[in-house]
Amino acid sequence: MNVFDPYAERLAAIPVERREVVIHGATTAYWVYGAADADKTIVFVHGFRGDHHGLEPVIAHLEGYRIIAPDIPGFGQSPPLPEKKHSLATYASWLDSFVSTEAPGAVMLGHSFGSIVVAAAVADGLSTPRVILVNPIGAPALEGPRGILTRLAVFYYWAGARLPRNVGELLLRNGIVVRVMSVSMAKTRDPELRRFIHDQHDRYFSGFFDRDVLHEAFIASVSHDVSEFAGKIDQPVLLIAADRDDITPIEAERRLQRLFADAELVEIEGVGHLIHYETPAPAADAIRRYLAS
Repeated sequence: MNVFDPYAERLAAIPVERREVVIHGATTAYWVYGAADADKTIVFVHGFRGDHHGLEPVIAHLEGYRIIAPDIPGFGQSPPLPEKKHSLATYASWLDSFVSTEAPGAVMLGHSFGSIVVAAAVADGLSTPRVILVNPIGAPALEGPRGILTRLAVFYYWAGARLPRNVGELLLRNGIVVRVMSVSMAKTRDPELRRFIHDQHDRYFSGFFDRDVLHEAFIASVSHDVSEFAGKIDQPVLLIAADRDDITPIEAERRLQRLFADAELVEIEGVGHLIHYETPAPAADAIRRYLAS
């Protein structure tokens, strides 16, 4: 069944090119959207289990910018880094090398787990004029509104990593589990938009390389949060947060804002952890205003 994509027409109007580069001994696949002579370049870093496709609805509303969107190692079309544990430090180091090679001086944007990777890399010295964090993980995930569900997720990924490999892989890629995750995150009541969101998760949420890299990345995602790095970031920061986010409550995002030297917080109402799918236009508007200021 074909599922209507509400952002496809806008996205189709933006030129895009797939490229590859070897970073830390492995190929990183990435996509370049927009004109090469655009005034500003933004690097988009996607969240856990997803790939670059998840941020395309936001990209679709940012015509006029040059956007570079990699698949992080171990997800989508980027294989894992050889002989490395996929810890937060590994991802931050990879991102620094990727940006230095392919997009020096670009603005950095991270969504969800990508917000932690971006924050860690910038705090460690990645050179960028500005930072944008969408649905930032602003507090420990285990302490969020759905901390119990997060603990269940910890057991789920642990079991997937410990069961016999074929059984573990089937569990981690199970379509029913993916749909439960999708339903729990979506807040919109628009049935057409919900179908689109579920279809996106069905298509891309199991695009990880194997259970080992998935488990390592999950541990990295729940063992760290942006607040660890905020005090080390001097660049101006834009936080785009949701008032119904089940992973980081809005009160924690407000506290996170105060930890940065220079941060602006934009709150989007009626949406949860899927700003990039449910409200990409308001997010893009906030980004435009921020980069124009």
